[in-house]
Amino acid sequence: MATVRLALEALIRNKVRSLLTMLGIVIGVAAVIVTVAIGSGARTSVTNSINALGSNLIVVQPGSVTQGGARTGFGGASTLTPADGMAMTQLAGVAAVSPLVTVRTQVVAGPNNWQTTISGVAPTYTFIKGWPLASGTFFTDEDIASSAKVAVLGQTDVSELFPGGGDPVGQNIIVKGVPFTVIGTLTALGQSSLGTDQDDTILVPYTSAMQRLSGVTTVSQLMVSASSAALVDPVQTEVTQLLEQRHRIVPGQPDDFQVRNLQSIAAAASSTGAVMEFLLAGVAAVSLIVGGIGIMNIMMVSVTERTREIGLRMSLGARGSSILRQFLTESTVLSAVGGVIGVLFGFAGTLIVSILAKWPTQIPIAWVFLSVGFSALVGIFFGYYPARKAANLNPIDALRFE
Repeated sequence: MATVRLALEALIRNKVRSLLTMLGIVIGVAAVIVTVAIGSGARTSVTNSINALGSNLIVVQPGSVTQGGARTGFGGASTLTPADGMAMTQLAGVAAVSPLVTVRTQVVAGPNNWQTTISGVAPTYTFIKGWPLASGTFFTDEDIASSAKVAVLGQTDVSELFPGGGDPVGQNIIVKGVPFTVIGTLTALGQSSLGTDQDDTILVPYTSAMQRLSGVTTVSQLMVSASSAALVDPVQTEVTQLLEQRHRIVPGQPDDFQVRNLQSIAAAASSTGAVMEFLLAGVAAVSLIVGGIGIMNIMMVSVTERTREIGLRMSLGARGSSILRQFLTESTVLSAVGGVIGVLFGFAGTLIVSILAKWPTQIPIAWVFLSVGFSALVGIFFGYYPARKAANLNPIDALRFE
């Protein structure tokens, strides 16, 4: 403690020089905190957006067909049916399945109207998507069987079709001339990572969408939820084999469907974000190295200025190890205090970026301790040579120094 007190007294005697010396460390640590917060926030945002698409989700889409020598691309083969989805529910490891039928059309509610996406889904849809209700109820298997004219509204459609702020549950909306009764509303999800409004949708039973709104017999997508993340790949394989069997696809022929899961996308996005996070932190860490060089320069100057003091202390019995420890403590305290101040500036900078740029930020606590610890190590590393030089001074020569 006595060594730390002496180090603090020596630094306080030269306040301005100490503050200027710490400036490089402060800037370096603050830059590390801000860049890591931006990178971590962006990575978490992308991962959450992907995970929000579904619970252990596997997506089955129509495949490509060749017509007159031209390949239509994915979605061209309309071969997926609700019966395919029912067959998938019998597979081991499948928690839930929901067909998806989409219709883009104008919706009318009293004097108001709004163009939106009608999504025909199954009662399992909210479980698969992890999308809870805000009010009312969701449709049931009985509604599916009877092609009931019931609907659940997203929050954008609530505000556009019922702008007065009243409860839309129990009210009627007109979709392609067909009256639907609103039985519930969904919680707000906001924009997706692609910038689309996830709340601009109306959910109806998929049988109602097929029979009353579109007149189709196939679905645009089958959403499959595996029981756990570990079963996603096995379930994907089983789904592929089942559909090949049901669609009578012989070996060697291309599938008329496409099966994908989101785990690989999430892993790739997370990996890319982590690389960018470390890259930005590495660039910012250069400022810490520059700050460390500044500390070494100032400590060298301090050793020169205090040569007579060092010689006097050594002539009074101070050991070289004590002199080494004092100067090393001074450089360490200098960099550590600069690191703490840098963390405070980093938090302030992160808040400013979040408010002004509307950018998602997240400060990992581990990086805060790592930044302060690294700044202290910089002080030890760059302060060792000046401290060693002071400890090796000859007392007689030091006392003669002018």
